[in-house]
Amino acid sequence: MKRLLHGMVGAIVLAGTVLAAAPARAAAVEYVALGDSMASGPLIPNITGPIGCGRSTHNYAHELAAELGANLRDATCSGARTKHMTEPQSTSVGGVDTGTVPPQFDALSASTTLVTLTIGGNDVGLVGIAEDCINLDPTATPCKGEFEDEVAQRTRDLGPSLDAVLDGIRARSPKARIVLTGYGLYIKKDGCWPLQPVLPTDANFLQGSVNAMNDVIRQRTTAHGGTYIDLVAPSAGHDACQSSSRRWVEGYVPVHAAAPLHPNAQGEAAYAGIIGGALDS
Repeated sequence: MKRLLHGMVGAIVLAGTVLAAAPARAAAVEYVALGDSMASGPLIPNITGPIGCGRSTHNYAHELAAELGANLRDATCSGARTKHMTEPQSTSVGGVDTGTVPPQFDALSASTTLVTLTIGGNDVGLVGIAEDCINLDPTATPCKGEFEDEVAQRTRDLGPSLDAVLDGIRARSPKARIVLTGYGLYIKKDGCWPLQPVLPTDANFLQGSVNAMNDVIRQRTTAHGGTYIDLVAPSAGHDACQSSSRRWVEGYVPVHAAAPLHPNAQGEAAYAGIIGGALDS
């Protein structure tokens, strides 16, 4: 009997030791995606969420969440500006009202462990300016002179707005890793007129404005202890001047299911891989 009891006690102790030594199962990442149309993926199949937000099931947030096995709350919305982190946003499709969506910060909570954000393009207004810079006449006056000062001022104004956004994320989700992406390479040096109908000077002005905006995003992100993801360098050879099989962003006339001057599905998947790689490192 004593031997039996001794053996049972030994087995119980051994089992307890094995259980104690087994690694605890990692908690799932609680991931919130915030941002504008670069993050939401308008017109990339399939649509999810409010139709006016143009949110795709194959935007970089969904691709990244699948890679991480994360629980995703996707609050991205086309047309969003920094103010829509804390204010409701009115949405529309083709000029038709599609209702109002809540402030994107409503998706954040104290349990959030990862936040990605792409914002600033609509604050600076670059897509609208790019549309105004279309030029089918190679001898015309470049648009750069008309918009240069306006873009520079809006880019400077973006900095304080980003400070408030980053402080707001940290206050609501103190445990979260905060990741901000820049915007990618939309058009190569000197452009590719007439394939993309902007003059060489304006192609350099437009991409240069994207780069300047990225610098502000990078500076503010690092100052607040966040992680900045550069998308320009890894996008080399994948801009709108490239073949349909290589491009990550569409030009003025898309060749894939995506919005003009926005990432396509290949681009969103590539961005997810770049962000995931940065998180691993």
